[in-house]
Amino acid sequence: MAPLSPLQGSILVTGANGGLGKALTSHISTHYPDYHGIYTVRDASSSSSSSSTSHETIPLDLTNLTTIRTTATTITTRITTGQIPPLRILILNAGFLEFHQQTHTPDGFDMSFAVNYLGHFLLILMLLQSMDREQGRIVLIGSSTHDPYAPVVGRHYPDESWKMIIGRDVTKAMEGIAYGTWSSNRDDPSLHSGFRRGELQKRLEKDPALCNITVVGIDPGTMSTGIVRHASWFVQTVLHGIVIANVARGLALLGYRNAVVRTPEISARDVLDAGMNPKWRGGDYLDGMEIGRVSEEARDEEKRALVWRESVRLVGLREGETGLVDWK
Repeated sequence: MAPLSPLQGSILVTGANGGLGKALTSHISTHYPDYHGIYTVRDASSSSSSSSTSHETIPLDLTNLTTIRTTATTITTRITTGQIPPLRILILNAGFLEFHQQTHTPDGFDMSFAVNYLGHFLLILMLLQSMDREQGRIVLIGSSTHDPYAPVVGRHYPDESWKMIIGRDVTKAMEGIAYGTWSSNRDDPSLHSGFRRGELQKRLEKDPALCNITVVGIDPGTMSTGIVRHASWFVQTVLHGIVIANVARGLALLGYRNAVVRTPEISARDVLDAGMNPKWRGGDYLDGMEIGRVSEEARDEEKRALVWRESVRLVGLREGETGLVDWK
């Protein structure tokens, strides 16, 4: 798989010290050595530094909107002044799940909502002006859990009322998810790879300067990673650490490249393909190497626009903070 252009660019990956994140950085180093890697982690002191001068690890706390603004501004300045090349791919990979407790950010947001959705929303908008204007691509990591009618997911929501995320009162629904009065483990991927993907693509296509930048969502499949570190011992050690890990390796050895259960290495390959391969169009949602299923609610253009406006309000986006013309 070759890059779209021989010209060098930058690839930014959030959550680079997680299971999929590490596989992504390894894949980039091996297959895209001419690209500058910007790898963000919440605590840079706990991450091993890259041995290559073309890659760097920087701190980014996605629960802190002020920190996100500072980091995005710094990256933009470095690109504008020619210190590093424009962003060819922006991979929103960082994720956070809670199972038995609920924590909040200093601003009062549900922690998983802040990391999985809101922080990434602000980061994207502030970095649009730093992207490659001809080939730039934003890759949103999603999950099949965003669709309540998917076979594996639907059985957890037998009541039809729980299968709709956004009701008539969008502000009430968004605040319920944002501040944690309603569970967000399914809502975050719905907002991230569903509502936001379609709405951002629509607005980019109408932008005179950013119309060639595309957005692609992808479900990397079920993997054995640290995303379940807050789950029970059984889920962490037995289900993910032993069962899923070994099943994924076995399926890979048998040649199954798009199974429900995958290794981080296979998923990393798919994510980079989603970012580099010209056959994928802006607005596509992938399941590994195939076109995936998008929930009916995430296809609702009116709801997508309403969710967008509420998201802009929650991050407090100001004039001049994004290169997108139609950002309100």
